[in-house]
Amino acid sequence: MRGLAKVSRTNGAMELVDRERPKPDPNEALVEVEYAGLCGSDAGIYEFESAFERMELPTVIGHEYTGRIVETGEDVSAFSVGDRVVERPIRGCGECYQCSIGEENVCQNAVITGVDHDGAYEQFIAVPERALHPVPEGVDPMHAAVVEPTSIGARAVIENSRVSPGDRVLVEGPGPIGLLTAQIARAQGGTVVVSGVDQDGTYRLPLAERLGLETINVQSEAFEERCNELTDHVGFDVVFDTTGHPSGLPSAVDTVRKGGQIVLVGQTGETTMPYSPLVRSEIDLQCSYASMYEDFERAFRLIRSGDVDCETFVDDRFSLLDADDAFETFLAGETCKPVFDVSQLAE
Repeated sequence: MRGLAKVSRTNGAMELVDRERPKPDPNEALVEVEYAGLCGSDAGIYEFESAFERMELPTVIGHEYTGRIVETGEDVSAFSVGDRVVERPIRGCGECYQCSIGEENVCQNAVITGVDHDGAYEQFIAVPERALHPVPEGVDPMHAAVVEPTSIGARAVIENSRVSPGDRVLVEGPGPIGLLTAQIARAQGGTVVVSGVDQDGTYRLPLAERLGLETINVQSEAFEERCNELTDHVGFDVVFDTTGHPSGLPSAVDTVRKGGQIVLVGQTGETTMPYSPLVRSEIDLQCSYASMYEDFERAFRLIRSGDVDCETFVDDRFSLLDADDAFETFLAGETCKPVFDVSQLAE
């Protein structure tokens, strides 16, 4: 079978490689991948950011996907051939302290699909039963491929934020996680605004508007003035930083109200700022990372209800047979959530 792999520690360097069809272990199921999404971390691998130095290359990437089980190991009991599934791609060890207290998303020994071992940009993938999640009836397979990032937004909003009906919410960054977070915060009753920069003006901010969200371009509009108008000079009750940029947190501090909350979702690297204003304003600074079983359940419900509009959100223009086009378009901000038809690899 073929898979799209990162093959060297340079920018780009994505190639189709040949792989043996996996044979599932006793506790694994073999999944035939149908659709797989492109995530910001996949783009980070494409550019080969420092966070991915641990990868052993070549590695087939991709972790947002859906498919059908075509074979099961002898010890698999919860799933059967023909079941449609997604994977919870941060695989906890099940033994460390965090796993023991139900915090598998921050497992001390976690391995990540598409980073620490071959991922979903290939025709078949063997997955431990404990990492599989069933897809409910009535969920479009292409939409199921974005359940994983939706679960991240669900955790950020429902589990880790205090968004309540009537709250004024700012989501910094109109990337995939930002637009999912914004839709979920709206579903929780928040009045939501999404901010972006000039690069987002071609595709991502207009996409936010098509999703029914109000937007601000922080570079071409009077940002402070707009924020004051939208919040009656009080500031936003909750600000989600999904930018993955060092400017995100300082900007959030400037726009959140005194006594408000900032939820950090994007991984920004290093940033420098004065922290005394957070203390003096008693601002709640909350981090949110990845997701767990209940977050996936919520994600499916949000998609089925239409609170998350996958039909508008998903971009199916791209192919794994010409993956550079998808990655370069994503990095230029001219798409938001590409989803690949993985069956094309069999052609």
